[in-house]
Amino acid sequence: MRFLPVSLTVLLVELKDLDETLALFASLESDPVDGIEDMVPAARTLMIRFRPETLKAEQLAAAIATRDLSAKIAPSDKMVEIPVRYDGEDLADVADLTGLSVEDVIRRHTESIFTVAFCGFAPGFGYLVGGDPALQVPRRQSPRTKIPAGSVALAGAFSGVYPQNSPGGWQIIGTTPLKMWDLLRDPPALFQPGYRVRFTDTAKQTQTAIVSARVSTTKEDAQATPPDGVTIKVLASPMPALFQDLGRFGQTGQGVSSSGALDQGAFKAANRVVGNPVEMPALEITLGGFSFEASGRAVMALTGAPCPITIRNAGGWMWKADTYRPISLEAGDVVTLGFAPRGARSYLAFRGGLHVTPVLGSASTDTLAVVGPEPVVVGSTLQVKSERKGLVPVSLDEAPAFDHPAVDEVVTLDVIMGPRSDWFTESGLATLSSQTYLVTPQSNRVGIRISGDVALERKDAAELPSEGTATGAIQVPHSGQPVLFLADHPLTGGYPVIGTVAEYHLDLAGQIPVNARIQFRPITRFAEIEPVRG
Repeated sequence: MRFLPVSLTVLLVELKDLDETLALFASLESDPVDGIEDMVPAARTLMIRFRPETLKAEQLAAAIATRDLSAKIAPSDKMVEIPVRYDGEDLADVADLTGLSVEDVIRRHTESIFTVAFCGFAPGFGYLVGGDPALQVPRRQSPRTKIPAGSVALAGAFSGVYPQNSPGGWQIIGTTPLKMWDLLRDPPALFQPGYRVRFTDTAKQTQTAIVSARVSTTKEDAQATPPDGVTIKVLASPMPALFQDLGRFGQTGQGVSSSGALDQGAFKAANRVVGNPVEMPALEITLGGFSFEASGRAVMALTGAPCPITIRNAGGWMWKADTYRPISLEAGDVVTLGFAPRGARSYLAFRGGLHVTPVLGSASTDTLAVVGPEPVVVGSTLQVKSERKGLVPVSLDEAPAFDHPAVDEVVTLDVIMGPRSDWFTESGLATLSSQTYLVTPQSNRVGIRISGDVALERKDAAELPSEGTATGAIQVPHSGQPVLFLADHPLTGGYPVIGTVAEYHLDLAGQIPVNARIQFRPITRFAEIEPVRG
């Protein structure tokens, strides 16, 4: 095993192959180490998030290093059949790459019994192993910007089915009508780790096989009609506002990352200002411009990016209010947020909270996975809860945790080097910290896309097997221009991560506006983690 640093709370265990990865994952599942919070298995790595106040990375490595990796994972008795129309754009290319005929490719694919090794990349995307070795083909040289949902594809030793429209570089050999991800199904992901999978050729069937899936409606899923009370009618929302909370945890087995508010300090402060529990869902507003009318008495707060707040009452009188302070509203008051001169995201909370239906245990809206409540747009009507249980007095001493960055300013972010710093030349490593990067308009909640004058130089063009990625990861595609992953990033990725922004700077990263500049400041030198007991 190699133990590689990811961040102050995450490490990556590199193993010989997938069998060892799954054996270690199973061992830690059955006999857990106190302090481990989450694990993401991948092709030959296991990413582990831990509590540093419970154990150090070196102690965790020591607790893992002696685990038995010889055990084989018992196969599941669950078999999923996937009907496929073998009409993929890359089917002929796969035949050429393998030296087989198209008919042989289809025959070998349908005669294979696959196993779901792990899930990642997107919710419901299962990495399937156990197929015919003759079908192992490389990813496409040039990834597609959009692969349709239901595409059946091959890459390396894996087969898979794209659950939604998304970019990707796998070789497409067919399509299936089945939904890989369906929130009305329990569980939503059709592929679960350990399930066996068999593909069938619809051209040879008189009737397409359809997988039955149990549909359940739980209290969480049911859209209950909230009681009458104060409503908030949205009058303007230049960019859709999103419900967010502290994140969606415990769903990595289905390929779902945590998401959550990008500036968690500001999010918690908004709730404290109005006397809510800090985890209560609130609205994340990007760049301001949001406006709404209240139907009755309410108490609101706005934190994060300092949008100017203007209130106009039913009689037409107008006044301004401050951020990080409780604001009392009456029936007919119209609240308008100006555009934020600094920062990127503001948090709007109401005393008592807003009625919202959680999805998979969280009210966070994951924009990449398309999981969570619907975005809040013009015409949306939200309801303030009348229940006061659990509320405390409003807080009058909240303040921003840092100065919000403005356009053209340089923001310095501390970086933990690794886990793949050794994939880059000395020149590439020096470039990371020696230049500033411009934040481009392609940035969003998934990640900050940045541009530097000099690309980060890699040692070679080797392909990295997919592995877990953490929030704050600085992933470097072939272009050499990094992407800084934020809360809605994919759970796994196939490009090397040169370093990861320290957790204490993630809130700041979530507030960097387009056209600001980023300076990365490494605070560690890359080195493998050496197991130490005690």
